[in-house]
Amino acid sequence: MASKREEATSPSSPTSAAPPKPASRRSKVQSAGTGMAVLKALAAMGGAASLTALAGRLGESPAKVHRYLASLVDAEFVIQDPATSRYVLGPESLAIGLAAMRQSDALTLAAAELARLGESHNLSCFVSVLGNAGPTIVRWSEPVQPVAVNVRVGSVMPVLWSATGRAFGAFARSAVLDALVAGELAGATPEHRRLVPDREAADRLFAAIRSMGCAPVRDVMLNGISAVAAPVFNADGAVTVVMTALGPTGAFDPEPEGDVARWVRQAAAAVGKRLGHGI
Repeated sequence: MASKREEATSPSSPTSAAPPKPASRRSKVQSAGTGMAVLKALAAMGGAASLTALAGRLGESPAKVHRYLASLVDAEFVIQDPATSRYVLGPESLAIGLAAMRQSDALTLAAAELARLGESHNLSCFVSVLGNAGPTIVRWSEPVQPVAVNVRVGSVMPVLWSATGRAFGAFARSAVLDALVAGELAGATPEHRRLVPDREAADRLFAAIRSMGCAPVRDVMLNGISAVAAPVFNADGAVTVVMTALGPTGAFDPEPEGDVARWVRQAAAAVGKRLGHGI
């Protein structure tokens, strides 16, 4: 007659079933990771590649990559072109991409990043789009102690005399911008004309802004107010929106090497990446 101890350790005991081995779980995770690496490499190669080229990019043997491709083909994430034998992204991959694109609205993403930027660094900041009348503020985020300025959502910013406008002027290409610059130069005050006297000076200003990656201003549009703006690019390299932070001169550093400019550039780049820029 078996003892209770023997019954407890008997292989036939219902309570003796061993849980899944951690090593097996790790193996599945690693396999999933490799499958995702194959998909990402295929996407990075333009969505179509031969087995040899794909294996070379991944630094793996063609036999190993082929095993993962076979699984991805079964799941319709990848298909093989019968005419060329190249592997291309399949309908399931396209469905995922379309779902991601539907969530990648530039204004929605920029507004969320704007809130994070304002809260993290106690900044007044806003998002602008280029409308027919010029750069127009469409989202605004204020800290606990907001900056007293006479611009709000719906305000149209000048191209030459605001950080926002200069960011659009430097990084975007538009007939609307060209016409706005010409009009602002024609109606410039003597003070503004000393800053940007003609179109050549405006072009030099825009070139300098492109080299900095952002547009800083100090007491240009409003006395006592400084600002820095950076563009958000989409997957095609076009400017979709501009993100701007501003504050009282003296307590706000708009210099391109400063923290605020770095934060604004990082925020704009984060939104651009979500839109597919640089991917």
